[in-house]
Amino acid sequence: MSDIAIKVENLGKLYRLGEVGTGTLSQDLKRWWAINRGKEDPFAKIGEANDRTTKGASDFVWALKDVSFEVKQGEVLGIIGRNGAGKSTLLKLLSKVTAPSTGNIKVKGRIASLLEVGTGFHPDLTGRENVFLNGAILGMSRKEINSKFDEIVDFAGVERYIDTPVKRYSSGMYVRLAFAVAAFLEPEILIVDEVLAVGDAEFQRKCLGRMRDVSKNDGRTVLFVSHNMAAVQKLCNRGIFFRNGQIHLTGEIDHVISKYLESSDAIRSIYEIPKPDFTPENLGFAYCLKVEDINGNLINEIPVGKAWQIRVQFKLNKKVEHFIIALGIVNTMDVNLRTTWSKEMDLDAGEYEALFKEDQLLLAAGTYQLALGLSSYERAFQYIENVAAITISDVPDSTLDKSIVRTTGVGLILNPMDIEILNLTKSI
Repeated sequence: MSDIAIKVENLGKLYRLGEVGTGTLSQDLKRWWAINRGKEDPFAKIGEANDRTTKGASDFVWALKDVSFEVKQGEVLGIIGRNGAGKSTLLKLLSKVTAPSTGNIKVKGRIASLLEVGTGFHPDLTGRENVFLNGAILGMSRKEINSKFDEIVDFAGVERYIDTPVKRYSSGMYVRLAFAVAAFLEPEILIVDEVLAVGDAEFQRKCLGRMRDVSKNDGRTVLFVSHNMAAVQKLCNRGIFFRNGQIHLTGEIDHVISKYLESSDAIRSIYEIPKPDFTPENLGFAYCLKVEDINGNLINEIPVGKAWQIRVQFKLNKKVEHFIIALGIVNTMDVNLRTTWSKEMDLDAGEYEALFKEDQLLLAAGTYQLALGLSSYERAFQYIENVAAITISDVPDSTLDKSIVRTTGVGLILNPMDIEILNLTKSI
């Protein structure tokens, strides 16, 4: 293991959904007895794959299962996958935040982890005190920490607040100082989760540059988790694609990113909409039934610039003149970026399907909510906020001309969507 920084063999982490423990004293005793005899967890055999979009038959789930890989010294490894794929669980196991259920981990050198805002910081201590505390935890002497202290403060840009308790820091200041401590106190292995997204754009560029420097110039190992594919491509030379708690693919970073982006539109998740409580005003004239994509799925993670389509099934209880259906896209700050609506139509009673299509989804990377509205010229029948969510993942610079994504004061200007209305049944 001379040039191997991290070696993971058959790693697994089993969790029980719901309360702490297994739910009954007898089950807890069975697990305790098996573990003390060096036997396998008796509930590991019934544990299911970690697919958060489906309902399972077991209360036990493998957050990670049969994970094996090696990371060489000085390598920058990108770890990608959708939310819930097991990425953060892996990093917590590597950082010894929690213990594995199966397998083992061999690590050569000290690990500095940045898994969430303020990792390792004590809120009542000042920034200065936390720097020395974290350095001591990493095994650094006071002299070594002093020699790096000015660089840490300068990089973090928090000199004015360095003697203020960190509980009074903003989340961005917290992350700035935490990353600077992790990066400048010379750990052999640096682990960074999505936490850098808290920082502003200028600080994110500094962090990526620093991680590149510690790898190329200092020969340290970096594990980087992010949903920003452009950042992963720039920083990493090899990648691992996690799916449902297992390694789906490993290899050159460009190949892994390409396969991840290709597969991300296959996520199955159909949004059933409960029947609304009718009011005297709308009389139940029209209401939505289901939101899905053209293949019966909802594409909730797609790359910037990719063609996409959403279909909405709805029902009319009686003939409606001047009927309109509208689809809105809302960002995390509840700003409506764009609403697209159909032309007015006279529709008979029955079930219909509206197909919204767009050649390029020109949204910045992030999570967005969809809103639906059914109305006529005279009245509104139904309006549903947050009917579904989509996650837009960034793409490598080479795959999209970013100049076509234009912004305004409140959001993005998008190409118009095509809308097609299909009659599923002539009458009810």
